[in-house]
Amino acid sequence: MSRSVPEVTVAEVGEDAYLLDVRDHDEWAAGHAPHAHHVPMMELLGRLDELPADRDVVVVCRVGSRSAQVVAYLQQQGWERVSNLAGGMWAWQSAGRRMVSDDGLTAYVL
Repeated sequence: MSRSVPEVTVAEVGEDAYLLDVRDHDEWAAGHAPHAHHVPMMELLGRLDELPADRDVVVVCRVGSRSAQVVAYLQQQGWERVSNLAGGMWAWQSAGRRMVSDDGLTAYVL
């Protein structure tokens, strides 16, 4: 039986949380949270040393499926303060939270 992945809502994401965006490069470029850190899911294994173990890590993708997989994996690797952003970037955008794009145009969720 698989254990459930901890989730937080957009409103519960703290100012000091490390927001880890695991979407692909084109998704990130179209629109992301201003202070998010981009590590595409397929690059995660080689970049685990970039993730803090001493603060809350909130993982986000488009809707929450890929990020839930990443949270489960990080938990298996010993991360304790890690959670999935419920609803992903769709929820972030719907909540009216600030987004930026790489090209300076209007940010959107791809």
